[in-house]
Amino acid sequence: MQISLLLMEEIIKLFVIMFMGYTVVKAGLMKSSESKSVSVIMVYLVIPCVILNAFQVEYTPDIQKGLLLACAAAVAVHILFLLLTAILKKPLHLDVIERATIIYSNAGILVIPLVQELLGQEYVIYSSAYIAIQLILIWTHCKNMLCEEDKLEWKKVLLNVNIISIIVGVVLFIFRIQLPSGAQDVLNMMNNMIGPLGMLLAGMVIAEVPLKTVFTRKRSYLSAALRLFIYPVFVLGLMKVIQTFASIQDSKQILLTVYLASITPACATVTSMAQLYDKDAAYSSSLYVLTTLLSIATMPVMVGLFEMVM
Repeated sequence: MQISLLLMEEIIKLFVIMFMGYTVVKAGLMKSSESKSVSVIMVYLVIPCVILNAFQVEYTPDIQKGLLLACAAAVAVHILFLLLTAILKKPLHLDVIERATIIYSNAGILVIPLVQELLGQEYVIYSSAYIAIQLILIWTHCKNMLCEEDKLEWKKVLLNVNIISIIVGVVLFIFRIQLPSGAQDVLNMMNNMIGPLGMLLAGMVIAEVPLKTVFTRKRSYLSAALRLFIYPVFVLGLMKVIQTFASIQDSKQILLTVYLASITPACATVTSMAQLYDKDAAYSSSLYVLTTLLSIATMPVMVGLFEMVM
């Protein structure tokens, strides 16, 4: 239960920062629409720096094995999510926004600062595995689902700044190339920004959505339950199976980084893409807000279950 309690403490800290972002907009000091500028800084500067920083660790066979385990687990989780959603699509009448919400989590913003605080900077590299797999799927499967297209635009996928940063990070890691100390200091400074900046951004977005509509739409709770509780339960079973066959000493901690990424709220990128491709962005934003607010209670509970099962 110790990790679960620490997680609750860290989530509360992040949510206090989110409330600051909410307050700034409600006080009229900034507009919610200005969150797009913050989002650009987050996506194109902070996250790439965090990913590069994660791979600036000493190359060892153990880290290599751990990274392969994290990648395999991340792939398995996404396959599970896609299969579950395909099965539940018709019985639950899930529309495209609901399907995107329950498949894709807000791992990029939340999981890295949480892993840093709970497990230490040395485990952030394993978080990058989940983020990489999800980024590829967001710009292929999710984009095509929202656009209702069959053709994949691989050029856009490969030229995505976060994918590029992962490729560069892996190359530096494999060839054991360490950046100059000055460059690493810059990456460390950017690394420390991801949690606060991400939650300020979330608070600014939430300020735009009438909370009454968020909590009174009964249908929204189905998607929230799937994203925050039901799917994570299936992931927990999957993590147990993977750990059974894993021969790595710290496999539990590595799998926890993947598990944390899978139980975070709805992905903020889905709302941005819904706006871009003329889908129900208001509903997507509402689900993002609802799952973000509820996650303060669900994430510690799910991590508590992880500790009991694993």
